Amino acid sequence: MKETTGGVVAILVTAFLWGTTGTAATFAPDAGPLAIGAAALGIGGLLQAAIALPSLRRARQDLRSHTGLIAAGAVAVAIYPLAFYSSMHLAGVAIGTVVSLASAPLASGILELILERKPLSGWWMMAAALGIAGSAMLCVAKADQSTASASDTLFGIGLGLIAGITYALYSWVVHRLISREIGRAAAMGAVFGFGGALLIPVLLLTGAPLLASTESFTVAAYMALIPMFLGYYLFGLGLKRVRPSTATTLTLIEPAVAALLAVVVVGEQLTTLGWAGLAVLAVALVVLGVAPTNSDDAAPAAPSREDPAVAAPRL
Repeated sequence: MKETTGGVVAILVTAFLWGTTGTAATFAPDAGPLAIGAAALGIGGLLQAAIALPSLRRARQDLRSHTGLIAAGAVAVAIYPLAFYSSMHLAGVAIGTVVSLASAPLASGILELILERKPLSGWWMMAAALGIAGSAMLCVAKADQSTASASDTLFGIGLGLIAGITYALYSWVVHRLISREIGRAAAMGAVFGFGGALLIPVLLLTGAPLLASTESFTVAAYMALIPMFLGYYLFGLGLKRVRPSTATTLTLIEPAVAALLAVVVVGEQLTTLGWAGLAVLAVALVVLGVAPTNSDDAAPAAPSREDPAVAAPRL
């Protein structure tokens, strides 16, 4: 139970850090969404690989036996930030964030159901339903204030769905690798390192505006080091202790953080419906917090060779 609680806390802190990205991006208006996304997760992913080099060397034989899984995760890592930041650019920060994060728990649950034949618990379905409902309320509240065209909004929502699916996919891949006795650092380093490498060409083609001013460079550095590097480090710790479907549901706090920062920092207005959406999201988190641990999550697993003190969840 203590390990599960630690995983929940790690993922909630991660979600808070991720919730700052939309507001941070507004301080680099000359940089396009592709540049922001490629800088954030391209550099952040390579840093994940850099700190994991010793673990990657130790686990290289095991990693070679999972090249297909790692490749799928890396491609998902590369697609995610491009779709996510483009979604926010087209549909608005709140709508893009909400659609991306609200779709992830559904995609994650479906992945577990299809690929692992793991039944979804009633507690998870209740929390996911509440989280999606709260996110939808936030989305509708912000859509009423949006100045984006209908076509841009629809395209942005479509990209948000792609972001949610790829987020669920790479979360599942990392969790799967950890469950197969590959250490957390090696799993994160391999998936995010290769994913980050795929983003570097995009950064080279689109990243010039990030060097045009100190403010834009600072935004890029913050995005890469804090929400992406530190955030995904904590996310990896969390995935050692909770299932991907639970992790992606917990990160539904991110739209709430993004909305609150938009009000406090950017000066956006939040309607009564928006505040109600935040309250529903809070209830979803409470449901996850008080829910009894599923028998599948509670089952002991073989410890990772890299981190023998911490048992990885079984799949």
